[in-house]
Amino acid sequence: MSDSPSSLFESIRAGVDRSHCSQLHWEGSFQQYLELAERKPQVARNSWQRLLDMIESYGYEDEGRGGPRRWRIFDDPFDRGRDAVFGLDEPLDQLVHVFRAGAQRYGPEKRVILLHGPVGSAKSTIVRILKRGLEAYSHTEEGAMYTFSWEIDGESIPSPMHQDPLLLVPENMRAAVEARLNANLDRPYRIEIEGDLDPVSRFYFRRLADRYDDDWEKIVKHVRVHRMVLSESDRVGIGTFQPKDEKNQDSTELTGDVNYRLIAEYGSDSDPRAFNFDGEFNISNRGILEFVEVLKLDVAFLYDLLGASQEHTIKPKKFAQTHIDEVIIGHTNEPEYRKLQNNELMEAFRDRTIKIDIPYNLSVENEVKIYRRQFDRESIPHIHLAPHTMEIAALWAVLTRLEDPTHPNLSLLQKASLYSGAEVQGFTAENVREMHESATREGMFGISPRYVQDRIATALVSDRDTIGPRDVLAMLESGLKHHSLITNEETIKRYTQLLSLAREDYEETIKHEVQMAVAGDRAAVDRLCGKYVDNVKAYTTREKVIDPSGGERDPDERLMRSIEVKIDIPESRKDDFRHELMNYIAALHIEGKTFDYRQNKRLTRALELKLFEDRRDTIQLTSLVSTVVDPDTRRKIDVIRGRLCEDFGYDEKSAEDVLQFVAALFARGESKREGSEAA
Repeated sequence: MSDSPSSLFESIRAGVDRSHCSQLHWEGSFQQYLELAERKPQVARNSWQRLLDMIESYGYEDEGRGGPRRWRIFDDPFDRGRDAVFGLDEPLDQLVHVFRAGAQRYGPEKRVILLHGPVGSAKSTIVRILKRGLEAYSHTEEGAMYTFSWEIDGESIPSPMHQDPLLLVPENMRAAVEARLNANLDRPYRIEIEGDLDPVSRFYFRRLADRYDDDWEKIVKHVRVHRMVLSESDRVGIGTFQPKDEKNQDSTELTGDVNYRLIAEYGSDSDPRAFNFDGEFNISNRGILEFVEVLKLDVAFLYDLLGASQEHTIKPKKFAQTHIDEVIIGHTNEPEYRKLQNNELMEAFRDRTIKIDIPYNLSVENEVKIYRRQFDRESIPHIHLAPHTMEIAALWAVLTRLEDPTHPNLSLLQKASLYSGAEVQGFTAENVREMHESATREGMFGISPRYVQDRIATALVSDRDTIGPRDVLAMLESGLKHHSLITNEETIKRYTQLLSLAREDYEETIKHEVQMAVAGDRAAVDRLCGKYVDNVKAYTTREKVIDPSGGERDPDERLMRSIEVKIDIPESRKDDFRHELMNYIAALHIEGKTFDYRQNKRLTRALELKLFEDRRDTIQLTSLVSTVVDPDTRRKIDVIRGRLCEDFGYDEKSAEDVLQFVAALFARGESKREGSEAA
């Protein structure tokens, strides 16, 4: 193997930041640590304050208008966005507010944070991001934190719970030390020295106190302070507890256990040196502890949890109450939470939890982002995903999570569109907000993203080069009967009906795209819009229309109405609509702006439909399903296919499939119309 500077080993060695490594291995006396803490008081933050600062260090995006912030930490900056959380800005902003209140000691720091939601709603992902964020933050200068060891008779004994060295400050001096620290602190919270030393550190403190007749200065000369970094893998400051079978649960998993091998050496099972302080509560001190499916814990465990959250203490076997400093966050699903609500014996636990609902996405756009994260170009380089494949799957998933609209003029599809930020005539942003607030259960039921991802994956291994929406919809439908969480026939029936609804929406979408491809380029729509506006202007000002040759003529009422009927403007409202349009254009002109019809989706769609109707007679789409096509028609079809590829992202195969499918739809529509006319 080459040892040249260009070798792989040399490249890695050159990339190692040795100065950063030396910073992580800082070591000094207790006095030096006090001097450091006075310069940088944030090193003495508690776990809630450190967690908040970590989240805020990544920043946020604020859309204003009183909406929730999008905290960038949840974009997963640690693994190129593979764990990014989409569509949950509101509950995540609420969660950060809880952390902020806890950091300022307003009460949440004495509670268990409970993330509650259906399976697959990203509860564990959120906690995983917080844990990884704390790990990364503890490696930075801003997130630096310290613990200590005892140096006695040539032996180094670390604080088993990685406690803050400030706990060595005597009770009567803590207020004065806090005042000095807070004088230099530029944070909205205060530094406070809370709690007492763990049993091992108390043991050595007392031994040294006996040796030096309680001379505190001589005692702390045996203390060596060193930088610590949080690591779940190394079980330092970050822990995870997952319930097992109730018969096998043991509280020592949380609070540590006796080391029977050392009892013979130290002579007592109550000697702290013969105890392993390695329970999840112990090792999570100074950081965060995650409880997976927390409500599956045995009742005795939940009582331990109450003391840990409310009093910040735990009770290791044979020892007094021991102080802990950690954020406790659990997550649970709907069935387990309903059990908790119905169990009167668990009232104390409910009273000491702050529940944050983590629902499924209700925005198609955000749901698509979840799927694209898994099925990106890198993961499926040899398969072409036809346009709308992810979108239609996401639409169906969102539809399963919505309650039926209560408004008589709103369909379920329109409701999904509103939730995704689209415009629906007659409904404002305020209406959408009211719908959200009244439908409190939306997002807490329906299909999990995991199911959709699994069915997309099944479609991708079907040995086809191109996968389209109809392939995925078929996979989604075929898997319903085998879904492990869906046993209700009524639910299967409803989900199947919603698949038909999504299929209909897809058909309308591709019909529109083919219509646009037939209609021609954007310039033709621009010209039609200009013609329409000229006629409206002449109509509202009672003037004549000037044609290209310089001649004058009356406004073309037939042209104007052919477009307006496509935006559902009745004859009785045509004058109002035309005056409103001209007033809007005039207002833009005063502001130095130009009218752009593309900003109005309804008007754009009407213009496109009008242009399609004008041009469709030049090519019969139904001829696409014919096996014999004349050369002139074939050339026109090739042009249409090319536009689908260029304007809408199809490849040759998927464009051909769409053309064939839409032609069949038109043929079916024409045969129905002919049948009704004959009748």
